[in-house]
Amino acid sequence: MKATILIIEDNEQNMYMLSYLLSQNNYKILKAYNGIEGLRLAHENHPEIILIDIQLPDMDGYEICNKLSHNGLPKSTVIIAVTSYAMGGDREKAMEAGADGYLEKPINPETFVSQMESIVNAK
Repeated sequence: MKATILIIEDNEQNMYMLSYLLSQNNYKILKAYNGIEGLRLAHENHPEIILIDIQLPDMDGYEICNKLSHNGLPKSTVIIAVTSYAMGGDREKAMEAGADGYLEKPINPETFVSQMESIVNAK
């Protein structure tokens, strides 16, 4: 079994796709459908990788990135924003909030895992 990945994503279809792709590549998956649940799971389980959607119902992904990167998670935790919210400056805003990487939706099922792994390996 590879690393544990926490996915914070409110869209059922996106959650299913990400979970399926990652579990097929032997990752252990934790699922959160909102920011509060995501923060709780992150602190209880200390996943090695956290994938965060930017547009969530209770708090945005930038706020979650900021809280995660300043609240006692291991420094080796890799935080990646995965979002369709891809306007000019959004990548920079995510990185400033504490994300280590940024992947745009719609994801390509054939390349997503390798793209994610390249961000993890770069850290």
